[in-house]
Amino acid sequence: MTTSTETSTTDIPLTAPTPMTPLQEFWHYFSSNKGAVAGLVVIAIICFMAVFANFVAPHSPSDQYRDALLLPPAWLDGGNWSFVLGTDDVGRDILSRLIYGSRLSIAVGIVAVTASLVMGILLGLIAGYFKGMIDTAIMRIVDIMLAMPSLLLAIAIVAILGPSIVNAALAISIVSLPHYVRLTRAATMAEMSRDYVTSSRVIGASPLRLMFICILPNCLAPLIVQATLGFSSAILDMAALGFLGLGAQPPTPEWGSMLADALQFVQRAWWVVTFPGLMILITVLAFNLMGDGLRDALDPKLKQ
Repeated sequence: MTTSTETSTTDIPLTAPTPMTPLQEFWHYFSSNKGAVAGLVVIAIICFMAVFANFVAPHSPSDQYRDALLLPPAWLDGGNWSFVLGTDDVGRDILSRLIYGSRLSIAVGIVAVTASLVMGILLGLIAGYFKGMIDTAIMRIVDIMLAMPSLLLAIAIVAILGPSIVNAALAISIVSLPHYVRLTRAATMAEMSRDYVTSSRVIGASPLRLMFICILPNCLAPLIVQATLGFSSAILDMAALGFLGLGAQPPTPEWGSMLADALQFVQRAWWVVTFPGLMILITVLAFNLMGDGLRDALDPKLKQ
């Protein structure tokens, strides 16, 4: 005899949970890291300021207001709400220069990371796929570059080519190259032993197809994380080169050069140094937090 409880239980259809799409799965793991979401929001705000600097900035970054030299921030005594973060020693609005400086920092980061990523993927794929003498030659050059401090190597390159924003971006891309080469080579060598690569080789796939169609898509996850973290390194290196006078040249607004110009006013005008330093700190921290979240979302080993 079947009870009513058993009847009602057997009548309920059992439905499997709807599987998430890859994009939904990625956002699920990424959004579980609150620091990564906060970093993404900060980066989105900085990118918005960089793109729409002409509309967001209250003043031109090169306009000099001679009646407002070293004006303190607006909330301090003697401040003016026309210059929210104060002015520098020649009367230029600090907030406007920070906003325009974000455009330069983001642009240099994109150029440097893209160039080093493309070259690193190419050299890493060649080294990991062909092995032998080609692998040895590429990796020994990479080891030599890693043996030198990255900032010192960037300074040497800019000193040879001449101080400019273009040469600084080129130097940053060169010093970042070894990390992408080693990462791509390691991922390629790990994928070379997979069954799908062996099957593709057996059916006659060319080396170019094996490298760029079969192997490369499966190596992109760690490269995306490294590229995100590379943005923070590029911004730091750019600020260091600008601080040393080897990056952007005056009167171009750049965070590192703003710090260098304000050194003599550290004790009597703290805001001239503090706000560019905070922008560098916040931007680098945001990229690092977002890179940590990307690693959690893209690495299958870290998914719970």
